[in-house]
Amino acid sequence: MINELDLVVLKRDITESNLITGDIGTVIHKYNDTNFEIEFVTAEGSTVAVLSLSNNDIRAFDHREILHTRDISNIAA
Repeated sequence: MINELDLVVLKRDITESNLITGDIGTVIHKYNDTNFEIEFVTAEGSTVAVLSLSNNDIRAFDHREILHTRDISNIAA
């Protein structure tokens, strides 16, 4: 079950928000068991996107996974 403040993993690219499969976000609001407001941030804490997503778009972060970084400096603000 996904709850508020949980880390989640994006299951698909969302090109209009410059997000790719595997990006990690935080649940900032849980509307119900299948719909969530997710914030994606840089390592410094700057918000990249806040999106309303469903459990079709995200999955729970597994404690056995390792984080990965990618540079977004080439993305227009």
